[in-house]
Amino acid sequence: MKRISELFFWVPNFITAMNLASGSLAVFFGIEGQLGWAAIFILAASVFDFLDGFAARLLNSYSEVGKQMDSLSDLVSFGLAPAAMLFTMLELALFGKNQPIFEIEATPLQWIFLLSVLLVPISGAFRLAKFNVDTRQTESFLGLPIPANAIFYASLGLILELGANEVVTKIILSRFNLLTVMIVLSALMLSEIPMFSLKFKHLKWTGNEVRFVFIAFCVVLAILLQFYALPLIIVGYIVLSLLQKLIA
Repeated sequence: MKRISELFFWVPNFITAMNLASGSLAVFFGIEGQLGWAAIFILAASVFDFLDGFAARLLNSYSEVGKQMDSLSDLVSFGLAPAAMLFTMLELALFGKNQPIFEIEATPLQWIFLLSVLLVPISGAFRLAKFNVDTRQTESFLGLPIPANAIFYASLGLILELGANEVVTKIILSRFNLLTVMIVLSALMLSEIPMFSLKFKHLKWTGNEVRFVFIAFCVVLAILLQFYALPLIIVGYIVLSLLQKLIA
């Protein structure tokens, strides 16, 4: 009689495929300047990314093919898709509009600004490759997880689409701010800084202190700021991880 893992190996792989499909749609919408839809599909991809691992553990259905497919899907959903969004945001910052790439009339320096978004998927690829071969990252992470990187950019897109006021829009669509954020987040993905995982082995306070504090932080921010809370949640995750390293 076949094991459950052999009978249902396709379940986590199907969920991973939904991650890839969502990420691909996010790329399409991001390039077209539909930042809200791109953000929604990145967030959907992050849900599928969580569920495929959950399904694999629940069904005890692990495979090398599934592992590789997960990384390839993550590169599209959390590397290329946010880069497409960032490209559009830099277009808006430079020219005030989104346009087909062959119609962009830019100076060499402006092209450097626009193409600098390639740093995001390149850093993400190194992050994923490192994770796949690094045995130290079984219970926590070294460097910013690539989904957190993508969710930050998705949150900026949502804020712009769902009613950012003029001040917030200017802050987000600042060339300096966008490039600074891109460089910092890409550097964090490549770093050796320990970042905590949200995987619970049990529900006791001891051993899960930082996780419970982070969840409470997320709930409070979401109540107070609604969708404006998303980028601050990612910042909070980074800060809590740094504090945990300093205290430990």
